[in-house]
Amino acid sequence: MNYSILDFLGLLGAVGLFLYGMKVMSEGLQKAAGDRLRNILSAMTRNRFTGTVTGFFITALIQSSSASTVMVVSFVNAGLMTLAQSMAVIMGANVGTTFTAWVIALFGFKVDISAFALPLIGLAIPLLFSSKGRTKSIGEFTIGFAFLFMGLDMISKYVPDLQSNPEMFAFLQRYASMGFGSVLIFCLVGVLVTMIIQSSAAMFAITLIMCSKGWITFDLACALVLGSNIGTTVTPLLASMSGNVAAKRTAMGHLLFNLFGTLWVLAVFFPFVNLNSWITEEIGQGDPTALYRYVSDLQVQHPDIYNQLYANSLPTDPDVVLHHRSVVSQMQVSVSFGLSMFHTVFNLINLSIMIWLTNVYVKIVEFLIPAKHQGDDEFQLKFISGGILSASELNISQAEKEMHVFAERVCRMLPMAKELVHTKGGSDDFNRIYSRLEKYEEISDRMELEIANYLNRCAEGRLSNESKRRISAMLSIDSEIESIADTMLGIGKILLRKQQSNVHFNDEIYANIDVMFGYLDKAMSGMVKILSNLENVDEHDIITAYNHEREINNLRNQLRTANVASINDRHYEYQSGIYYMDIVSTLEKSGDYIINVVDTIRDEFRSAKANK
Repeated sequence: MNYSILDFLGLLGAVGLFLYGMKVMSEGLQKAAGDRLRNILSAMTRNRFTGTVTGFFITALIQSSSASTVMVVSFVNAGLMTLAQSMAVIMGANVGTTFTAWVIALFGFKVDISAFALPLIGLAIPLLFSSKGRTKSIGEFTIGFAFLFMGLDMISKYVPDLQSNPEMFAFLQRYASMGFGSVLIFCLVGVLVTMIIQSSAAMFAITLIMCSKGWITFDLACALVLGSNIGTTVTPLLASMSGNVAAKRTAMGHLLFNLFGTLWVLAVFFPFVNLNSWITEEIGQGDPTALYRYVSDLQVQHPDIYNQLYANSLPTDPDVVLHHRSVVSQMQVSVSFGLSMFHTVFNLINLSIMIWLTNVYVKIVEFLIPAKHQGDDEFQLKFISGGILSASELNISQAEKEMHVFAERVCRMLPMAKELVHTKGGSDDFNRIYSRLEKYEEISDRMELEIANYLNRCAEGRLSNESKRRISAMLSIDSEIESIADTMLGIGKILLRKQQSNVHFNDEIYANIDVMFGYLDKAMSGMVKILSNLENVDEHDIITAYNHEREINNLRNQLRTANVASINDRHYEYQSGIYYMDIVSTLEKSGDYIINVVDTIRDEFRSAKANK
């Protein structure tokens, strides 16, 4: 086998075409579906059973469990699917891989979707010139879909051609008579080869060739198929490396599902192989173990006939060779059925056991891949990551979630500021609370910058007009939330100046400031509630937010008027009134920033939903 540098460059190009096809397909789908994509995925994965069925049909359709699980990892990374939902889809995808094996066993060929790639592009090109944005997006999706499978087809052509060079595996014959040790060795070979060629179907074909030549027995062929189940998990693992914690957990869950399944089969390997041999015979497809015995006897008793049988010569052989060739061909069908049956029964039993343990899997992967333990005082974005799997339309959903987290974090500064007002100036407690407030404000500055940069990167992608407007609105909200954090620190700075001036507040001032904090707390909680569900903004929550804003403004005006009277009546010193009004005005300014967020949501998000 000759493998040149040109072949390697061709492989890189094929991978590039595959990744570009996935990118175009994802973006086209997201623009066509918009935010409906979340609802579609939710309906498809409502429970573990519908999720499993979804995984099965998607994998059966595209005939690639690697491609389907990479898509699942991408959706989890985007926050569109939970870890538990993704596990059910992945379990279904594993059963879906058996569909290809049955097509090969029943019809002798694999449905080659790449053959339809060019016709699909031909049909999609006119859609690109449509005046309707959704029609144009469907055209982009179709072209991306075609590129993806053209890339997959080219990858299989440019990887080292192990399938046409089975002589590379002839050395394995010496390890075929070590009992259960041979099973473990061949299982590992199945893992490694599938990792390299990235195709369990090609591994299936290689296994069939090795059986046909009498190199390995049927049980060792089953071990190779078993190993190929683990080998297919490598692609999602590599894809998840640039994703967030949830994406990594999803890929790890896929690996554990296949790994645990392999372990229980290995524990009962020989009885399980015998069961599948019996099932294959019972459905009238013959004994799959007979091929190895037949070819081995032929090699020992008639080596000349054996050599002619596998000499790859033209069909001018004597009648006796043609007879043996016909018998071997019939037995190959039996082995093909037997391996397909083994693969199917293994995955069905694995699914029927593991589907009830979905939550256990979730706990295991959360233990194996813990979230970075960061306290509230540490900077950490929860949903946003810069992975290659992210796509612009889906990224908007991630940014919406991150915006809610940002607002919650800033909301925690309000009780800190209130506590600081009641803490003795210059004390250790005052310095501790002020330092914490200062740190939170510093974190909010960094979060604002990270979210804004992320949204700007999203804006560089291929977006619908609606999504562009949404990004503009979110940038405005991002800035307003950070301004709220600034005002909270501003309270602390006012108290520092008050302390330096040796000014004191009386109970009347403290009581009035507490009332203003109470009003602001209600307004801030309402804003966080609205941000938690931007997909379905509640009209009642919007009205409540405006009522809170009016309450804050009215209280500010009342306190300002009462302050003049209190100073004149000598309730407190003039300078105390100055710092007191500074705090009240700063709190009222926070209310303005909150209502600016609500205004933006009302004008952009709610109207966007109404136009649909």
